[in-house]
Amino acid sequence: MDKVVDLVAGKTGVRLDVFIAEEVPEISRTSAKKLIDGGFVTVNGRLAKAGLRLSAGDRLTVVVPPPEPSSLNPEDIPINILYEDDDLLVVDKPAGMTVHPAPGHRSHTLVNAVLARLPDLPFGDDRVRPGIVHRLDKDTSGLILVAKNQSALGKLADQFKARTVAKTYLVLVRGHLSPERGFVDAPIGRHPGNHKKMAVVARGRAARTGYHVVRYIGGYTLLEVKPETGRTHQIRVHLAAIGHPVAGDATYGGKTDLLARQFIHAHRLGLKLPSSGEHVEFVSELPADLEQALRTVECQPAK
Repeated sequence: MDKVVDLVAGKTGVRLDVFIAEEVPEISRTSAKKLIDGGFVTVNGRLAKAGLRLSAGDRLTVVVPPPEPSSLNPEDIPINILYEDDDLLVVDKPAGMTVHPAPGHRSHTLVNAVLARLPDLPFGDDRVRPGIVHRLDKDTSGLILVAKNQSALGKLADQFKARTVAKTYLVLVRGHLSPERGFVDAPIGRHPGNHKKMAVVARGRAARTGYHVVRYIGGYTLLEVKPETGRTHQIRVHLAAIGHPVAGDATYGGKTDLLARQFIHAHRLGLKLPSSGEHVEFVSELPADLEQALRTVECQPAK
């Protein structure tokens, strides 16, 4: 059954889609725009556009259709939960686990595992990614957030969009990276010769990655990396572009016998809790395979 929400604008000048997202917790701004474009929203009895600026006293009716049934299957897969409250989970994802179902990975994903614990995960604008507000590559380990309700999903998504979530990765790269602190600021898009890869391309989307050296180890450099944007394969592409590919990353030039996957670990995550606004920080230490890789490198002579 459709849900009908009646609202009255309290001030003048607010965009219609923004107002709905602010007043109805389970509706994100993107979802609000889709409802408006689909004819599910009226202002003073008339259909309107998402960019309409409301006037104080305008009366809105928002019709929210019931969610489509999910085809995702819960799976009893163990996951390491570092933190949980009424709004979110903080999961320490192992390398090798895909975050959400996709072609070639329909099961055994993080989403399937979480659904076994929380069958009512909120759907945003994508029916295969309930609760997911950001992603990690399959072979990247570390911290990832899962929203437990629609309001939390929207608030966390807003923090990522505003770039106020502090993400720090531990990354081992080939070679002696200098200077010890810096940024890679270069647009990223599909590789012109290989659609499965990303690359620095002139017409790509803006991307910026900060880094600083933790220490030099043999012929490698251990970095703390802080991406300011969230492009696909951003860390891997940017570091390869400056001549220091991620160790273990066969796709972008860092293939090595040290380990069977790229040395990228989502180490630290800082954000505001959706309900209280309290700033919190979570930390995940390096997993055993990456610790072993560092010990191996320490025994090797610098090249």
